[in-house]
Amino acid sequence: HVGEKSRMEIYSQISQKPVRIPTARAILETVKDRHSLPFSRRWLKERRQEIALPTLIRSNTLHGYPVLSDIPGSLVSQHEHTIIVTADGCVVTTR
Repeated sequence: HVGEKSRMEIYSQISQKPVRIPTARAILETVKDRHSLPFSRRWLKERRQEIALPTLIRSNTLHGYPVLSDIPGSLVSQHEHTIIVTADGCVVTTR
């Protein structure tokens, strides 16, 4: 069973709104060229992310994606392609 945790590591920009917090502005500047494509928190260089990211989510500027987990303490890997696992290997269906 795969479930969501409260921690978020992946985000996407869903609107463009003016923000007052300098760190939040710096985050938006960093991700502006992604055009709403998701980005990882670890790509950001800003130090005060723990304040800026929740502020951007509350203002509906960013959408955060919860980390997925299936076994307590483990994480689920998410990928860009869909695969079918067979006895002989795997087949990528989304290239």
